Amino acid sequence: MDIPVFSDAYFMKEALKEAEKAFETDEVPVGAVIVSNNMVIARAHNLTETLNDATAHAEMQAFTSASGYLGGKYLADCTMYVTLEPCTMCAGAAYWTRISKIVWGAADEKLGFTLTHKNLLHPKTEIITGIMEDECASLLREFFRGKRK
Repeated sequence: MDIPVFSDAYFMKEALKEAEKAFETDEVPVGAVIVSNNMVIARAHNLTETLNDATAHAEMQAFTSASGYLGGKYLADCTMYVTLEPCTMCAGAAYWTRISKIVWGAADEKLGFTLTHKNLLHPKTEIITGIMEDECASLLREFFRGKRK
């Protein structure tokens, strides 16, 4: 199936590529990309095991990379595509970046920020959920199924 260029599905597919990189290195398979003017300016995946750093989530890595690319701490007019709903830490960081939009694939029914902190994001941040949800959730299920064996 062809995915229209510059659609939410197109950019989520890019985030899924990052999640697959995490999977291949035995990291929880979450990937993120940040887009500005229809161009990916940051790509990241979980690095918590690799860096031995509990804060090295895909979103945090992407925020740092995008801020470096833009030369400033604010990500206004940017969209983050992430394969899993951000946790409270990542949503808090998103607030401080003032990112314009967050699009995620799979909901995180255990640690997602919307469970307890629905108003954690900046009031101007738009949220879109469920983009390529099945594909995003499937990769996570496969990862954790392998861990339980």
